[in-house]
Amino acid sequence: MIQSTALHPGRHWPLGATTYARGVNFAVFSAHATRVELCLFDDDGQRELQRVELVAKSDDVWHGFLADAKPGLVYGYRVHGPYDPTTGHRFNPNKLLLDPYARSWQGEYTWHDANFGYIRGHADKDLSFDTRDSAPYVLKSRVVETPRKTMHLGPGHKSSIPEPREPLSELVIYEGHVKGLTASFSGVSAANRGTYRGLSSKNFISHLQTMGVSALELLPVHGFVDDEFLVEKELVNYWGYQSLGFFLAESRYASSANATLELKEAIAKLHKANIKVFLDVVYNHTGEGNEMGPTLCYRGLDNMSYYRLARNPRFYVNDSGTGNTLAAEHPRVMQMIIDSLRLWVNELSVDGFRFDLASILGRESYGFDRRAGFFDAIAQDPDLADTYLIAEPWDIGPGGYQLGQYPSRWGEWNDQFRDTVRRFWNTDADLLHEFSDRLLGSSSLFEWQRRPPAASVNFITAHDGFTLRDCVSYAYKHNEANGEENRDGHGTNHSNNHGIEGESNDAEIIELRLQQQRNLLCSLFLSQGTPMLLAGDERNRTQQGNNNAYCQDNELTWINWHSQAQANELQAFTKRLIEFRKNQKVLRRPWYLHGKHLSASTGLPDVSWLNTEATPMSEADWHRPGGGFVALQMMGDALPESVTLEPSDSLLLLFNAGQQTMEFPLQSAHLAQGQWCVEIDSAIPAAADSAKSVTVSDFISIKGRSVMVLLLQT
Repeated sequence: MIQSTALHPGRHWPLGATTYARGVNFAVFSAHATRVELCLFDDDGQRELQRVELVAKSDDVWHGFLADAKPGLVYGYRVHGPYDPTTGHRFNPNKLLLDPYARSWQGEYTWHDANFGYIRGHADKDLSFDTRDSAPYVLKSRVVETPRKTMHLGPGHKSSIPEPREPLSELVIYEGHVKGLTASFSGVSAANRGTYRGLSSKNFISHLQTMGVSALELLPVHGFVDDEFLVEKELVNYWGYQSLGFFLAESRYASSANATLELKEAIAKLHKANIKVFLDVVYNHTGEGNEMGPTLCYRGLDNMSYYRLARNPRFYVNDSGTGNTLAAEHPRVMQMIIDSLRLWVNELSVDGFRFDLASILGRESYGFDRRAGFFDAIAQDPDLADTYLIAEPWDIGPGGYQLGQYPSRWGEWNDQFRDTVRRFWNTDADLLHEFSDRLLGSSSLFEWQRRPPAASVNFITAHDGFTLRDCVSYAYKHNEANGEENRDGHGTNHSNNHGIEGESNDAEIIELRLQQQRNLLCSLFLSQGTPMLLAGDERNRTQQGNNNAYCQDNELTWINWHSQAQANELQAFTKRLIEFRKNQKVLRRPWYLHGKHLSASTGLPDVSWLNTEATPMSEADWHRPGGGFVALQMMGDALPESVTLEPSDSLLLLFNAGQQTMEFPLQSAHLAQGQWCVEIDSAIPAAADSAKSVTVSDFISIKGRSVMVLLLQT
């Protein structure tokens, strides 16, 4: 217990609780508050011991230095000011508030009516005022030792020789959930399954290395709370897209008392294995919900500053679809986001971020702007200079879909790649022309502002939607387990059940589904751009048709690591694809391929699109009914004059989405002459058995619904 209630003025920066040899400095932003109290609690956060008023205020930051305070001190804020929702103010000092910059939390959150600033059930709804103390039911902040600032230099850094970061296109991203990745992995000790330590276990890292994964992208790990309606249904917010604390790691994934330290240690071990770590971050909204939500932090600190409010400021702008939208354009909110990013980079050595609903962050008062202040702030920040930045380039607000519109340094989730490739293999739609654009990096989307093909983060599946197996096993979503009568989740999945909805014992259907999965994987890893694989897709993982498993923390969403023949075969095939991609520079060009550069050895263009007769595609070929066939020849020595690269292998990629076997002639004036060797054939389950030599005098047979990759022998 602190003996003196007197605070020294302290200083207004840095924000949060900063430890010094003689005490702790507290600083919290609120432009419209009239009074701020620092509340001190016993070690377990059960009993409030003192309230100390922060009387110093500088640049709208309330601050004070508490002498003799030490790490471990449990605290919170009570903020006074007008409670008038009709003007946007929702101050209520009866509600204990988290420090937005808290590095650690104490206790557990309990849903209770006292957590709301208004009287629930009152006729005036949120215009009423609740006087109950929320402290017994809410999380508290805990002071931790302020670490010495370090500059993150990435895995494998050699301080004596500065090296440029690895291009995004060189990476294979593996998207997964901290718990779901190892919760059922027998190769991880029982105590560490589903935790940060599970990520750093020898066997899990070995799997990533064996697969050729170079970047592990984790679903949100920022501190969050479960939604009330989920708790009432005995479900949880499994995905974690309801952040409240942007400066600490969520404790439910820790096997120790210090979740942030545990995650830091896991990242260090992943780096030693030369695996980068990306975080999925949710800076577009918070878990406080709309005007009917609880008062836990930002709403009670300064509702008008932290959130975007509608013309009637009683209500919230809801570009996120979750009830509220953070005002990223506000200087202090933007500062909070940038400070958070710096912490994860400098203190935990995170390599990159995937920004959820990133269009919200690029919105100014007039709408989305690729020159928005948020983008400028990141671009000029030296601590973030080498950080990978990936946008989910949309939100649900007006003009929110902004694929291809982000600044030059950014990568973007390309949902058009996902939809086009799915439709190409799962339907008979006329898509050859669009499919060809996706295979070569979606130049139609990104080349206009001279961004490289790597800007297109290609994916077939992600956490949100069907798994790869379900994409070829279900025609409709089956989200009944979510308790919303299957109303949730997207209804357009571009999927195909191939004759039977869901699981089947029919051997032909099972094999067709596996082959279609291999076709989808081929499309992903043979395309220009940056590939992202959903964790477990290489293991034939199913969610039983649930395409919105955000609330399912169970075997439905955990990777099944048990040895099964089909899973093992698919994993081997995926491994082979990734290995082949990494060995073929022609699949990872930093420029767009338009047939403009000629091969030094053959005179053929860098890319040629050929029909079933091995002649250039005509307009009729691109739109042939039920055609679904195209050949792509890529010459490895067709390089721009300005590029000084060693020639690479030349490839011939055959895509046959039709049901009939095609005979493709290898002796053609439009094909390089030499011996072609089949490297990959999606019609053959076992990757090790898929290679054979074929001479130029042969026709090559490519089965229906399959992909074949041939390499030119020189």
